[in-house]
Amino acid sequence: MILKHNVLALALASVGFCAFIPAHAATPLAGSATAAQDTQTQDAQTQDASATDTKVDKDRRRSAKDNAKQLQTVEVSGFISSIENSTALKRNASSIVEAVSAEQIGKLPGVSIADTLGRLPGLAVQTVSGRPQVLTIHGLGPDFSTALINGGQQVSTSNNRDVQFDQYPSSWFDNVVVHLTPQANLIGQGLTGTVDMHTIRPLEKSGPEAAVNAHYIWDGMSQLSDGRGVSDKGYNLNGVWVNQFADHTIGVTLGVDIESNPAQIQHQAPWGYPSDADGNAVIGGSKNYGISDTMKRRGVLATVQWQPNDHYTGTVDLTYDNFKEVQQAKGMEFPLFWGNATLAPGSNVQNDFVQSGTYDGVKAVIRNDYNSTSARVYNFNWDNKFTINEDWSIDANANYSRATRDDINLESYSGSDFGANNGARDSLAFFERNDGLFYVNPSLDYGSGMVLTDPQGWGGGNDVVQAGFINAPHTVDYLANLHLAVERSFSSGPFSSVEFGVAHSTRDKTYHIDQSFLTLGGGTISGGNAVLTAPFTGTSCSPLSWMGVGAQTCYDPFSLLASGTLVSVPTFGSSLSMPPNWKVREKTLTPYFQFNLDTYLGDVSLRGNFGVQGQHTSQRAVGERVAPGSAITGNAITLIPVVGSTSYNKVLPSANLIFGFGSNDDLRVSAARTLARPRMDQMNASLGVSGDITHLTSTDPNQAYFSASGGNAKLKPTMADNYNVSYEHYFSGGNGYECKATDAKNSDICRSGGGGYFALSGYYLKLSDYINPNAAYLYDFASFLPFGLTPDQQAQLGTTLGTVSGPTNDGHGYVKGAQVTLNLPFNLLTPSLDGLGVIFTGNRTASSLVYAGNSNPITVPGLSKWVANGTLYYQHDGFEARVSDSYRSSFLGEVSGISASRIEQTIQGGSTYDAQVSYTFESGALKGLTLIAQGSNLSNKTFITYQNNDPRQVLTWERYGRRYDIGVSYKFQ
Repeated sequence: MILKHNVLALALASVGFCAFIPAHAATPLAGSATAAQDTQTQDAQTQDASATDTKVDKDRRRSAKDNAKQLQTVEVSGFISSIENSTALKRNASSIVEAVSAEQIGKLPGVSIADTLGRLPGLAVQTVSGRPQVLTIHGLGPDFSTALINGGQQVSTSNNRDVQFDQYPSSWFDNVVVHLTPQANLIGQGLTGTVDMHTIRPLEKSGPEAAVNAHYIWDGMSQLSDGRGVSDKGYNLNGVWVNQFADHTIGVTLGVDIESNPAQIQHQAPWGYPSDADGNAVIGGSKNYGISDTMKRRGVLATVQWQPNDHYTGTVDLTYDNFKEVQQAKGMEFPLFWGNATLAPGSNVQNDFVQSGTYDGVKAVIRNDYNSTSARVYNFNWDNKFTINEDWSIDANANYSRATRDDINLESYSGSDFGANNGARDSLAFFERNDGLFYVNPSLDYGSGMVLTDPQGWGGGNDVVQAGFINAPHTVDYLANLHLAVERSFSSGPFSSVEFGVAHSTRDKTYHIDQSFLTLGGGTISGGNAVLTAPFTGTSCSPLSWMGVGAQTCYDPFSLLASGTLVSVPTFGSSLSMPPNWKVREKTLTPYFQFNLDTYLGDVSLRGNFGVQGQHTSQRAVGERVAPGSAITGNAITLIPVVGSTSYNKVLPSANLIFGFGSNDDLRVSAARTLARPRMDQMNASLGVSGDITHLTSTDPNQAYFSASGGNAKLKPTMADNYNVSYEHYFSGGNGYECKATDAKNSDICRSGGGGYFALSGYYLKLSDYINPNAAYLYDFASFLPFGLTPDQQAQLGTTLGTVSGPTNDGHGYVKGAQVTLNLPFNLLTPSLDGLGVIFTGNRTASSLVYAGNSNPITVPGLSKWVANGTLYYQHDGFEARVSDSYRSSFLGEVSGISASRIEQTIQGGSTYDAQVSYTFESGALKGLTLIAQGSNLSNKTFITYQNNDPRQVLTWERYGRRYDIGVSYKFQ
């Protein structure tokens, strides 16, 4: 393909962006650029082929390739250089994007890649197990976006499609581009956005580079639960090496990442808030844990590039990531109003809510639980770029992404005796603090006299003494993609090029789960051979001291399994809301064409692209259901396979137009049709039937013993007509950021000045075929009897009717919002503030969603009305400091159930602060060494969800503590 460049192309090449342009991309220049920033250069992996040249630069296209090898990379490091480079990526793109660039080789700004992306305009990060993990874009959750590495779509280690970004070492990536608007040649695009992560390209570097980083990590909270595999301290070691051989025709990148990442979690999950005899809301029970969590990772990156001549460039990328997360979760459950406890008279009631009081007869369930996740993620990408002549080029690409995951979720119970009405019971005083924590003052000593047992008799419905439970799911997800693209470039006329191509992908995801009861030797209650209690030994611990609970006895449940004290018994049916095992296969054929614009409308430059992408998808799901009328034999039940399939065609047009006014102002307008494929667990064809023994005698089908849930193999994607507009003003003047002594002083980006911008944008997404996960209907389960019920229990059964819930495409609505961003280096105001600057972004979003059968609109679940991010930074003479604040307002999650019933849950908003200081030695024996100290979650923000728009009715309360990190980084000179 023809490499296009002028002054800024040299500048961008000097900071390691795109010294070489891929075969499928055309990178013209906008007439609106400044003398130092009038090139619209593009990275190969952004799949962005529509930036435009000035008219004069078009005459240079045919000689550009001869000059390509003269472009040399100049590394400019530091946080401000990352801001400059990110701004250049944003400005040079031919659609609306946000971007982040590495500060130096092997170092993205921020604590992790998820944390870094969460600070970009329009994006927010969600914390899972104390670590930033998944992203929301314009308020919509991770189900509505996709992730790519070097253009290859990524699979997920979850049982859905959402990519968990904490599985990727940030040291691997040179830059990350988030496409907020799609274009036809972007394969694997999401409904709200596409996150494209780019690893280091060795032939785009001017010479050898290498860096090593070492960090020591600790949690501000002391360790809550002891046990194997967890700690409150950790480390991260990573290194990246880049070199070129054979006269710069062969390049190699190697990266290694070794990490042990700790987290401490104070976890409380109230069961809900029933009404007492006076109609006041009161806590119905609570599950409470002190959790110690450690995630260990071993990752390897390898890239080989070969460019023997001007006609061919081949690139092979390999990544392998092996991580294991372990949680020791120890604590108690307190069954209260919804148990056998009694609320004592004299409670303190405030505004129809029982703020404090005492429960008598509380039979606690002591928990010693263990959770682990072992996952392996593989990626292979082979890209071949052929330049046929000055006008024609071909790009042939094959990529493969695969993830395997194995989980063990083990529960182990102990208490004073078997059954809710037996043994010692507690008098539990309680009150709810102002921060939402349910604080207690128990009168019973849980540190002695406890036995292994089924304290509440939960296993009675299955005729076993359930002293624990094991869920052991296994997930395999792979995606193979072939992509062929052809581009025809033009040296004159309104178009810079036209592209057309086709991609074919196959995705296959399998989910299998083994489930077992943990009993005290097996046997059934009705047979009289079940062991009810068993003694055990352990150590005294206090995982719940933060909520007022004293000592309890802690132990390793695996040692009890090994000794035969705990015996696993396979379950029948499923304890899960979704059926146990399923498999989904999805094949998609995607032809497309795209025209890349490069013209003028009077004095206004116009660049961008328009085109269309077609998608033909066939999907097939295999699941299971209980065989009607099957009898229970040896704690087993007969399952029969269920198969479902469908196919559909979608046409996805897109247009991105960029109008350049003067030298510093761009107006971007985009319109496109996008889609979000269904969750893969929702596509499962299974039907899972469950029985709730507490509702055995109920005659209300909505609160009956029988219920079921399943997937829908015929689900179609959620569709959106996506409209975006963005006005961007790029500042000129000033001295630019300060180049360090190690930087090349002839770099245009060091001399150009500016680098800041102001942007105001708006977006509107018209949603159709939105997936309602809770559509429901009545069903007669009579054919499933006896389903584990004894003859006496069958006689007590109130009704065989129950509800079946599952997803359907019956929703429609909209998401709309506005966003403002200010990236201001203060040297634009006065030279005396050189090195100081601020980045601020604010986003306001509104939405409406209507499901069939309920005409009242609700908020799109998971949507925050306000999201804001701010960073204040300073850099001078090797010293860097910055502090960031990420704010997200409370947001409502609401779903519709049977008979148009509504369930509300709100996630409480707030701010999360993090900060970093560092110093880099720029001369002497320590030249290239950087000392770093950073902290995250410095506000010690509590994660809280609540219901009924009442912050007192807390459903989840978690605190993770502050996290600290000190480290050293050395870049070999």
